[in-house]
Amino acid sequence: MKLVMKCYCRGFQFAFRVAMPLLPYREPERFDSIKALPPLLKRLGVQSVLLVTDHPLRETGLTRPLEELLEKSGVHCAVYDETRANPTVHNVEAAREKYLAERCQGLIAFGGGSSMDCAKAAGARIAYPKRSVNQMKGLLRVLRRLPPLIAIPTTAGTGSEVTVTAVITDTEKQHKYTMNNFTMIPRYAVLDPEMTRTLPPHLTATTGMDALTHAVEAYIGGSTTKETRRLSLEAVRLIFENIETAYQDGGNLTARKHMLRAAHIAGIAFSKSYVGYVHAVAHSLGGKYNTPHGLANAVLLPIGLEIYGPCVCKKLWELGRSAGVVEAGTPAAEGARAFITAIRGLNQRLNIPEKLPEIRREDVPAMAAHAAREANPLYPVPKLMDRRELEVFYERAADWGNPS
Repeated sequence: MKLVMKCYCRGFQFAFRVAMPLLPYREPERFDSIKALPPLLKRLGVQSVLLVTDHPLRETGLTRPLEELLEKSGVHCAVYDETRANPTVHNVEAAREKYLAERCQGLIAFGGGSSMDCAKAAGARIAYPKRSVNQMKGLLRVLRRLPPLIAIPTTAGTGSEVTVTAVITDTEKQHKYTMNNFTMIPRYAVLDPEMTRTLPPHLTATTGMDALTHAVEAYIGGSTTKETRRLSLEAVRLIFENIETAYQDGGNLTARKHMLRAAHIAGIAFSKSYVGYVHAVAHSLGGKYNTPHGLANAVLLPIGLEIYGPCVCKKLWELGRSAGVVEAGTPAAEGARAFITAIRGLNQRLNIPEKLPEIRREDVPAMAAHAAREANPLYPVPKLMDRRELEVFYERAADWGNPS
């Protein structure tokens, strides 16, 4: 990256870091069971809600207890269940139309990050009826208050129930973009481990590794605080201690509860300290190939940490200590390598592949350009890279890439 661009990026990040304590970040009011929702909705004066979810999840019957609970309490529950794995502009518009047609007064996002992102963006469109979704992408474009938004995660990974971000796919241009606005943090979050009990093993694995990526990227960046460092370290510890149990025994509610906690606090950490190039590259893969976000992050995380090199050794040593894979007297460089090796080992035990075979060589320059536009200057990465330098992420993740 050219010196002028580096100075611009670091100056932008410094200004944002200084301003962060003054920005209106908030955490949602938390509940530990869906049974808390009827009293909450009564308190809010909400008599009609739109439940935003996806069709496969609804087909499992997981939403039925919530729908029946709302019906018994006299709350009308309309349902939009067409959310894609990587929610599109069409999904957002369709959810908004359903909300207006059913005269809803609030939104309930039920599912993984995709359902939450769709509900957030739909809320933004309801708040700004004359703006398109594309006009609200980027930073601080949504300042109006959204309708009451309740997030119920059924995965322990995205942390979307506590983040400022919605990630939307533009299918025409085949890329993802983010909407980052403090008003888009859900007002309420239900962390009920029962809602994650039936999550399939492969989704338990990839969404859990998504949470690990949030914690790691928040920790190694240049905009950390004492709070975000503490939360990131705790999240890493909880994930290493519980993800394999949750993967092997989905009915273990203790492990499920700890994974929900890990995803939640990792979400708080990266909302304040941001993520890095691993996320930007993963978003470009999702936009181009519809690669699941958690899978992309899991594959890219050890690759990205290696690419960053010596500038992250000390922080990776600290993360390795929290994960329980690095001993106190280990040199920093050796500890960093041990932590990266532990991530790869975790991926292997969770049956997550090392490569992403869908990556085509001819697509890399355009995807790297999208990743660079997303990350620079906003993400306070430990090492700045331009679009050409970012191409190495794709090369190492592809079947045809350099494995070193």
